[in-house]
Amino acid sequence: MDYSKLQNGSDIRGVALEGIEGQHINLTEQACKDIGRGFAVWLYKKTGKKDLRVAVGRDSRLSGPQLCGWLCQAMVEQGIKVTDFKMASTPAMFMSTVTEGYEFDGSVMITASHLPFNRNGFKFFVAQGGLEKGDIKEILAYAGGEDKTDLPCGKIVDGEFMEAYSKILADKIRLATGEDKPLAGFKIVVDAGNGAGGFYVDKVLKPLGADTTGSRFLDPDGSFPNHIPNPENKEAMESITEAVKQNNADLGIIFDTDVDRAGAVLSDGSELNRNRIIAMLSAILLREHPGTTIVTDSITSTGLAEFIKEKGGIHHRFKRGYRNVINESIRLNGLGQDSQLAIETSGHGAFKENYFLDDGAYIVTKLLIELARGKKEGYTLASLIDTLKEPKESVEFRMNIMLEDFKAYGQKVIEDLNAYASNKEGWSLAPDNFEGVRVNLNAEKGNGWFLLRLSLHDPLLPLNIESNDVGGAKKIATELAEFIKGYDKLDAKSLLDFAK
Repeated sequence: MDYSKLQNGSDIRGVALEGIEGQHINLTEQACKDIGRGFAVWLYKKTGKKDLRVAVGRDSRLSGPQLCGWLCQAMVEQGIKVTDFKMASTPAMFMSTVTEGYEFDGSVMITASHLPFNRNGFKFFVAQGGLEKGDIKEILAYAGGEDKTDLPCGKIVDGEFMEAYSKILADKIRLATGEDKPLAGFKIVVDAGNGAGGFYVDKVLKPLGADTTGSRFLDPDGSFPNHIPNPENKEAMESITEAVKQNNADLGIIFDTDVDRAGAVLSDGSELNRNRIIAMLSAILLREHPGTTIVTDSITSTGLAEFIKEKGGIHHRFKRGYRNVINESIRLNGLGQDSQLAIETSGHGAFKENYFLDDGAYIVTKLLIELARGKKEGYTLASLIDTLKEPKESVEFRMNIMLEDFKAYGQKVIEDLNAYASNKEGWSLAPDNFEGVRVNLNAEKGNGWFLLRLSLHDPLLPLNIESNDVGGAKKIATELAEFIKGYDKLDAKSLLDFAK
């Protein structure tokens, strides 16, 4: 069978449950068993070992237990000893490959991140990190073929790792602060959105002395009855903001479903996500590692670049996609240019000091260390980013490309816009741009910038606009609309309506 359509960059994702019109199950029993066999074959060839051990975990999705059963059965049949950790987080599953006393040959996380309840998928890890696109392609090729190992049948056992993983995080805070209960006296609320992140309250915050009264939606529920577990989701951020205000909390924390992303809310109710959380983490790391390079995705603001420069760092704006920013940071380090952080505006953040693992719980851990230090030394989290210049307006449009061969059409729009922008008065192409077309506009034309890029996976041209003036975003949209009107296979209605 051809399973290539299940590939989503460096993950596998598909439909696991009926319930949404027009979306039919493609993560079938056969598909999951074939993928399990494919991963076993890939890992056998990768390691050359015959006594392979693999850990498996899952988030709170309703389809998780069934998919786990099918996947594990297939790996056992290929000679692998499988340990089922049941409810876990994506970062924890990687950590199970490198933590002393565990050191699995590989691990699998069953998750579809923030996608709707009917979706699910697989993320794969070895001790060197998360698998790349090419690795997933190979696994799916093995899954679609007849490849198998010649090993005797393995077995499956139950295991537990979240205690050990949580202790790593708690001990890091203790070590950094020099206290056994450094969060005593702080009220910290968590919104897990009924995903897998509820563990952070009982296994990290409470043992460190925090008052977590007012935390919400900690119990796993794969129907996500309260809101999507996603720091980029408006309702989710409103939920954690409400919890902070109602409980007069010192900090609010929100995780996505599988805890590889996080956002936060400060005590005054201001959101700490997108450019703001990147700025805060940059400020922390530039104090610890002066002059380091911060790698971000392509849609970060001009104000953030100025902030990082002001703090003595280098801002390296790269492509969208968490694997893209991580791999670019690793590449720069390989060239001798120190880069301590790779982070997307979505909340995916990976630290050099932490295996370049995108881990929402580790991001929060860094914030909590700073919260505790600030109390001792007389500063607040908010003060770390008080010089960050934020845009007056920020909008995003996602324009569908109405063609089967959407990539070629989208690329032509980008190439044409690049040429158009080069000769447009008041426009200037941003230097060192690695994705799409990024244009700065002068005060008369809107006093800001726009970025038009081709989506990584979907038939879309996302457009981001930011302006330093009230009403500036509309000016920029109006400027750009004149160009966009010439492309009849592009559904630009939302942009054109905004520009009127």
